[in-house]
Amino acid sequence: MKLSLIFILTILSISGYGQDMKDYTGGWQGKIADKNAFNLKITITKPASGSSQFIISNGHEILNKKFVFENEIQLPIDDNIYFEGIINKKQSEINGFIKSGFLFYHIKLKKEGNNFTGKWNVLMVDRLMSRTLYLSVENGSGNEYQAYPIFGDDRFTGTWCANFQKEKDTISFSDFKTGLQFKGVLKPSEILLNIDLGNKPVTTVSLQKTENDWVIGSFSSNKKLELGDGWKFAKDQLSLPEMENDIYSNKLNKTESVVIAKNGEIIYENYFSGFNAVIPHDMRSASKSISSAIVGLAIDKKLIQNEKQSIYEFLPEKYQYTKESLKSKITIQSLLTMSSGIDAIDFGINANPRSPATEDNYQRTTDWTKTILEAPMINEPFTHANYGSANPYLLGVAVSSVVEEPLEMFMDENLFLPLGISNYIIQSDMSGNPYFGGGMYLIPRDMLKFGQLYLNKGVWKNRRVLSEEWVEKSFKDYLNLENTTDKNGYGYLWWHNTYNFIGKKIKSIEARGAGGQYIFIIPELNVVVVITSGNYRNNKGQQPEKILENYILPSIMKNIVTYGKLSSS
Repeated sequence: MKLSLIFILTILSISGYGQDMKDYTGGWQGKIADKNAFNLKITITKPASGSSQFIISNGHEILNKKFVFENEIQLPIDDNIYFEGIINKKQSEINGFIKSGFLFYHIKLKKEGNNFTGKWNVLMVDRLMSRTLYLSVENGSGNEYQAYPIFGDDRFTGTWCANFQKEKDTISFSDFKTGLQFKGVLKPSEILLNIDLGNKPVTTVSLQKTENDWVIGSFSSNKKLELGDGWKFAKDQLSLPEMENDIYSNKLNKTESVVIAKNGEIIYENYFSGFNAVIPHDMRSASKSISSAIVGLAIDKKLIQNEKQSIYEFLPEKYQYTKESLKSKITIQSLLTMSSGIDAIDFGINANPRSPATEDNYQRTTDWTKTILEAPMINEPFTHANYGSANPYLLGVAVSSVVEEPLEMFMDENLFLPLGISNYIIQSDMSGNPYFGGGMYLIPRDMLKFGQLYLNKGVWKNRRVLSEEWVEKSFKDYLNLENTTDKNGYGYLWWHNTYNFIGKKIKSIEARGAGGQYIFIIPELNVVVVITSGNYRNNKGQQPEKILENYILPSIMKNIVTYGKLSSS
């Protein structure tokens, strides 16, 4: 009897009823069978009669949702996946978004026969250059653990995993950034990891325990592509061999793209570390300048009367209790200039890391607006500027309150479609609206296009997108950012800086993001420069300023001195 009981308990233990996650703590490694597994095809069928279908596939069908086709589509695909789109007047394409996790992926579906088809790159790269997948299982004890999947291709910006669960021999968790779900079957020497969308498999990876150092690939590529995106290339291209050598030798480490336009034409374009022209790059806070443009569009369209209005005119009743004499003076303009007066300083001099209104703190709460508005005031509005993402976040709350359509659709229709920008992603906030504090993904050429729009005073390809008045207001130097070392002047979510070339001062107006994401606009030279980087944790986030001053400006100025100008085609 005792032997039988021992035998049964042994079998139960082997079959997975008694695993201790301590035994699985550590590193696991496996190979993804198909490097294109996360490059998904989206198909919308439009039969002559009957229901349409929304299909997600990658060689096999992953999700299929039936619906009634209309010119405006609002379609829940799953609890965590949603599609919204509008068909154009020619009935030739559908522009919209797949909302998955915290991201709005912009999708353009073009008509092919009776269907509309397009692509959804969940991992935001054109294809994986490494099929290696690592899984870090941490703090395992009994049924408790954390697990973090890490793709071997460092161009993917990573997962934000949570909701760790274990039931019998199965662990599960989800990435609330992309919406991907992970389910692992625990075996004695293997974790069989399913990666799902909507509880349907995208791919399966067999993981084995590894003690080896993980190799996160950084790949050489400067692939250039003709995109038909409205850009023309100048006849005379800029040569930057010294910069390129220093990038390849890691003296200018983690530089991922450099694209330059002069007189409205591209004079230089190069990609590094495996990036290319079609991979959207995480702009981080550089997208705050795009948030400024959206505010300008709302004012141009009279949805907001002007930037002197109080933020409380746009807030729901449930937040009005936070209004007091000083906070009532917080205007759209003070938010645009980082001078709301709220204790919301994210870094640097004067920063208070304990303040609930810093980005690291309010993003940990369930109601970001409430947390920010309840924070104390430290200055009267529009008197002192200190950089803090809470300011543009509140601008997003204001704009979303005045537009009729979803805010992301307003942004697409009024800014991105007129610029011919379709390959982009927007990060959402806790309420499911676009996050105005940062986190958009654009390809570098489209970042360049956005900079050119401002250099052209609101015009792209002879089409007015933004009013000239808004661009002029945006570029004005209102206040100095007191928490920064350089005390930079600041406009409407645009930085000011000055560079030196042989004693000559050259002024630049800039969008800036953590890790080294920059759009430089230099009106004096009629130049726009975009540099993207991956310097997130090495204190080299301002390296693009060095690249501009030491490499790009000398080369441009040499051409001007030698030839009078960089000739265009």
